[in-house]
Amino acid sequence: MDARLAALSEHGQFLWLDYIDRELLETGGLERLVARGVTGVTTNPTIFHKAISKGERYDASVRAWLAAHPNGDTEALLEYLMVEDVRAAADVLRTVHDRSAGETGYVSIEVSPLLAHDEEATMQAVGRLFSSVGRPNVMVKIPATKAGLPAIEEALTQGYNVNVTLLFAASRYADVLEAYRRAASSPGTPSGVTSVASFFVSRIDSRVDPVLAEIGTDAALFLRGRIAIACATRAHGHLLAELESPAFEAVTERGARVQRLLWGSTGTKNPDYSDVKYVEGLIGPHTVNTVPPDTLEAFVDHGRVSATLRDGAKRAEADLAALAELGVDLDAVTDELETEGVAAFAESWHEVLATLDEKRSAVSG
Repeated sequence: MDARLAALSEHGQFLWLDYIDRELLETGGLERLVARGVTGVTTNPTIFHKAISKGERYDASVRAWLAAHPNGDTEALLEYLMVEDVRAAADVLRTVHDRSAGETGYVSIEVSPLLAHDEEATMQAVGRLFSSVGRPNVMVKIPATKAGLPAIEEALTQGYNVNVTLLFAASRYADVLEAYRRAASSPGTPSGVTSVASFFVSRIDSRVDPVLAEIGTDAALFLRGRIAIACATRAHGHLLAELESPAFEAVTERGARVQRLLWGSTGTKNPDYSDVKYVEGLIGPHTVNTVPPDTLEAFVDHGRVSATLRDGAKRAEADLAALAELGVDLDAVTDELETEGVAAFAESWHEVLATLDEKRSAVSG
């Protein structure tokens, strides 16, 4: 196991890979990463679009599916390919899952982003995806939109593992914590159900930094590159407070797990910042960091490990207070990011469907 990944584990954090493709699965790449200390995999429509768009590794599966479903819907084909990859990754990670008694070792698969505002259709998709993958160490990703919150609670109550995704605001994360507590308190909820809440980090800096640059004062410029980690740190504070509450103590007596915070969008987008900024700055207990391959290798090469969430809590609140004093409406920013995030994944969904339409024509031609 890599020493830096082992050090993260000692701080209570799991390291997951934010990537999947057929080459990684067929060449033993995922097994090698697991041996180094990676303990989970996350996916999204953009990742699947990149995977399916390159090369011919999916062609045999496309042919096989078309032979059985010559007039089948392309969206059903996409789901079939996604399920194949997620099932294979879950099998690689099954030992990790079993060894950790279900704490980690999960692979996430996303409900169609076109259903983000449709609770009933989301629930139908959740059940279908779990049944299709047929593995205990799968999580279905449901966006934390207002319409998604009831579906998240219902899915957990029915015993489905849920990756709550597209979180940008600590206030919305507080709503997710409440939904999880209610689900975990339900007498019918299985005690082993597992959930993470995915807080998207770097996109916050990408949106706020230009606003600060436009303001241009020393106080504004000082805050560039600090607000994303501050928002995430505040969310982690909500989690710690929840774990100490009498209400959560009551649900743990039923065997409920902690809903870990998962840091997503942790690849550094601004070349002026450290390539491991959103790993080094978000280390603490009851968390997962899911990283793209380049960020993983950079952290293994030169990342530093310390209790940054604990040590940065006061600084985070000071930064957020300073941002408010500058007149920046952070709630408006995070609302926009949520809307754009759903739209971006929907666009990727349409793009991968278009790519599959071309591929199915090519392999059957």
